[in-house]
Amino acid sequence: MFRQQGFEYELPDFDSPLFMSKAVLEDDRPVMAIASRLTAEEYFLMDRNWGTPEQKWQAFLHLHEAARKDLYSKGLDDCYCWLPPQVEKSFGRRLMRLDWAKNKWPSFTRSLKEPTEDLRKPCASIPEYSST
Repeated sequence: MFRQQGFEYELPDFDSPLFMSKAVLEDDRPVMAIASRLTAEEYFLMDRNWGTPEQKWQAFLHLHEAARKDLYSKGLDDCYCWLPPQVEKSFGRRLMRLDWAKNKWPSFTRSLKEPTEDLRKPCASIPEYSST
């Protein structure tokens, strides 16, 4: 299934403990799957009245490395940061200096509290799936 999709990234290691949920839909054989991998979302808070621009940058470098080490020591492979439009250009350049990459793919988010429902039409019966 993965090769058929033709995406330009490597097949993830689905045996990794970071894959905390796996659901497979079968119709005499597996035809769809969703695997959910644990990652982190970064939030950066700062007192804008503190320090000079250089002090802020040096402090951020130290804090950034401490946060990176902490997440890595807990077994995470990556983290994500969504920037508000008003700081994307300026702060995004700084993140890229620290080896962050701007994602090519659009980002979507969804609360997990509500069940799946097609908001355009009544929900047809959803086939059974297995999860691990």
